[in-house]
Amino acid sequence: MDKIIIEGAHPLQGEVTIHGAKNAALPIMAASLLLDGELWLKNLPQLSDIKTMVKLLEHLGVEGDLEKGQARLLSKKSKAVEAPYDLVKTMRASVLVLGPLLARRGRAKVSLPGGCAIGERPIDQHLKGFEALGAKVTLEHGYVEVEAKALKGATYTFDVVSVTGTENLIMAASLAKGETILENAACEPEIVDLANLLIACGAKIKGAGTSTVVIEGVQSLQSTEYRIMPDRIEAGTFLIAGAALPGSQVLVKETSVKSLDHLLIKLKEAGAKLKIGEDSIQVTAPKKLKPVDISTAPYPGFATDLQAQWMALMCLAEGSSVIAENIFENRFMHVAELKRMGADIRLDGHTAFVRGVKKLSGAPVMATDLRASASLVIAALAAEGKTEIGRVYHLDRGYELLEKKFRSLGAKIKRVKG
Repeated sequence: MDKIIIEGAHPLQGEVTIHGAKNAALPIMAASLLLDGELWLKNLPQLSDIKTMVKLLEHLGVEGDLEKGQARLLSKKSKAVEAPYDLVKTMRASVLVLGPLLARRGRAKVSLPGGCAIGERPIDQHLKGFEALGAKVTLEHGYVEVEAKALKGATYTFDVVSVTGTENLIMAASLAKGETILENAACEPEIVDLANLLIACGAKIKGAGTSTVVIEGVQSLQSTEYRIMPDRIEAGTFLIAGAALPGSQVLVKETSVKSLDHLLIKLKEAGAKLKIGEDSIQVTAPKKLKPVDISTAPYPGFATDLQAQWMALMCLAEGSSVIAENIFENRFMHVAELKRMGADIRLDGHTAFVRGVKKLSGAPVMATDLRASASLVIAALAAEGKTEIGRVYHLDRGYELLEKKFRSLGAKIKRVKG
């Protein structure tokens, strides 16, 4: 099993270019099932989840051609409607084929999804929405099956905000008969990216990025070419890393500045200096980090996908901070590993109390999920001595060429094949 070895305490200097957003790419790839024609995608991140999605789509009758950050997806006439467990067990985003299959082929059968062990992440909001559009839902033997002769527009209010639920229902409603109104919808930028793609294909969607989305169903969606938005979580990870060690200055290029507003406010409060361009952000690490509390929330609040990275930063602040995790119930598994490096953290339910220490020390640690992996990398970069991070296959689900990018900034980091 691969390991990443980091020799810490080397300030980061230079620039890094952000890849396409995984969380935008996966639903957009699933949307290829809706099209009468080809979908050409650019700026695709080269990640294991992207490759898994291509395999899943091919199993469902899509002709896929993936190469060097680009993909050509052609949905052919097929009766395939089942996404088996073997294909989807490592990737929760597999649930995103439910809406397109239901809308285009009248039926979908998908294994209940897997992915990181950070919480239950139920799909009940998806299923209630499909029922509102006229679908019959069955759950048995670890599979969810949805079926409808024809979807009809309806008004549906999410009980709780759901990003993938919003995406699934937008896709299903795009080919439904009549108008669909989604209330209490998620507002993430990745949802806007999906809506923009569908609009380019001929869909009629208004309000994406707000809590009310209105979709007027159309008979068909056509071919298009589309460029995936930059990954705000990767950008945030490099910005936090650039703030963690005095003497560091990192320029993050080709990013979506607006999507990072909340993080940028917190970085300024922590003492980091920021120089913001049209599509770039330069961060200069402060000599002394100030403690800053955060509370994760749906967009535009502080992203849960940056919580672990922020905790690694606060471990080095001069004073105490409070980190509240309000999205996933098991997203503090990185705490035990950070404590192995000398961090002073106390947990009380969904809240972590972090007391900054003068230094972290390199140690053998183990990644538990995707973003926890990133937090350990940041801690290791700032720590004194050598850190070995195990189970780094988690990183490959969300970060493209991570070691190479950090090496270009002067980090002493390498991957050792296991």
